[in-house]
Amino acid sequence: MIHHPCTTRLIAPSLLAADWSRLPEECSRAIRAGADWLHCDVMDGHFVDNITFGPQFIECLSKTNDIFLDVHLMIERPDHFLPRFFKAGADGITVHVEAQHDVAETLRRIREARCQAGLSLRPETDFARVVPFLDQIDLLLVMTVVPGFGGQPLIPATLDTVRQAKAWRETHGLKYHIEVDGGITQETAVSATQAGANVLVAGSSLFGSPDMAAALAAMRSA
Repeated sequence: MIHHPCTTRLIAPSLLAADWSRLPEECSRAIRAGADWLHCDVMDGHFVDNITFGPQFIECLSKTNDIFLDVHLMIERPDHFLPRFFKAGADGITVHVEAQHDVAETLRRIREARCQAGLSLRPETDFARVVPFLDQIDLLLVMTVVPGFGGQPLIPATLDTVRQAKAWRETHGLKYHIEVDGGITQETAVSATQAGANVLVAGSSLFGSPDMAAALAAMRSA
């Protein structure tokens, strides 16, 4: 597992926006374009009102690519499914503070499996909910849209949470990445990184671009 400093800007194209009928080509396109990670949104139809893919999909990606797989579990019982995602080859696993599980225990199991441990919160969730766990994570994912569907515009108020996360990290000498997901474009990348985010998840704005390498480079330098 590659550990990047929390000040390094990383771009993680979201496979939710890829053409799934051409998945190997889409993964290759993202990697050639300069992606640092591939972001994989796992949805169960309970925690969010959509269903995407599961461990077998992640296993297929892991076997055919050597890029870091950033797996975001938008599922009600992440603790129950963890072993399947470990086995599938996830490099980083992010769970939600609002899901039904013992958050500290889940994070401990993720770290024990030598995966990057991430914690996420929805736009409406108060930052205080994640504070007890910030010394136990490698990454905090701030959802900048309501989770479940791609193509939504960024909710500006969520950047306040990003600012709080950055201030807490600096005050307490921690080193977690701050990741944003939802409505990230070249334009919103500017405000997100100014607020303190260093990992940018982008779907439509990258996979929907005719020149993904140029779009990704612009986002990296925004």
